[in-house]
Amino acid sequence: MTPQTTIVCKGITKCYNHTHNAIPTLRGIDLVAHEGELIMLMGPSGSGKTTLISIIGGLLQQDDGECLVLDKPINQLPEEEKTVFRGKNIGFMFQYFTLVPTLNAIENAAIPLILQGMHRKLAMEAAAKLLLALGLEQQRYGVPGQLSGGEQQRVAMARACIHHPKIILCDEPTSFLNLERGKKIMALLQEIKKENNCTLIVVTHDPRILSFADRILEIEDGTIKKTQ
Repeated sequence: MTPQTTIVCKGITKCYNHTHNAIPTLRGIDLVAHEGELIMLMGPSGSGKTTLISIIGGLLQQDDGECLVLDKPINQLPEEEKTVFRGKNIGFMFQYFTLVPTLNAIENAAIPLILQGMHRKLAMEAAAKLLLALGLEQQRYGVPGQLSGGEQQRVAMARACIHHPKIILCDEPTSFLNLERGKKIMALLQEIKKENNCTLIVVTHDPRILSFADRILEIEDGTIKKTQ
């Protein structure tokens, strides 16, 4: 059976205005992703990797081109509909975590389930189970300020995956982790991908994890230069 197409980007462009000068970041990106696929985006800082996944996730509006996510033009949806769609279908793992500082690890991880209406007790139980799998049993009641960078990163991963989204977007998921822990995280992401048949797009500079990719795309100067 042919895998379902989950993401289609056609001619995506994006410019940022700096002191009245338009600086092009994406220059006509074409990208197609399928269910059950792990794509890694590589390229130098400023090449447009994070901008691209932000557009795919509906966090940023492209200037031109089309971005279809699960057959919906995500950035053309009304804001309320887009928020609901994103909360149900997309998981985000941001480079700088964006955890809620006043919530502990379990509460942060449980947020997507609670927002979807799951009873708090059940959501907390699911979060505790996932944090255990990520090696965070001892840290589950710690607030972000009490956790190391690597521990916060794993809490952010739990939050991105806990609601079984069809698409998971990760920005440098192993940047704060040593080799052993980084490979364990990627192995768990790969397991989640297989179990849920979801699409993973991973922005990375980490050559140690490239073996986990089904496809590697290299972005340079806002265009995809090479596919492996």
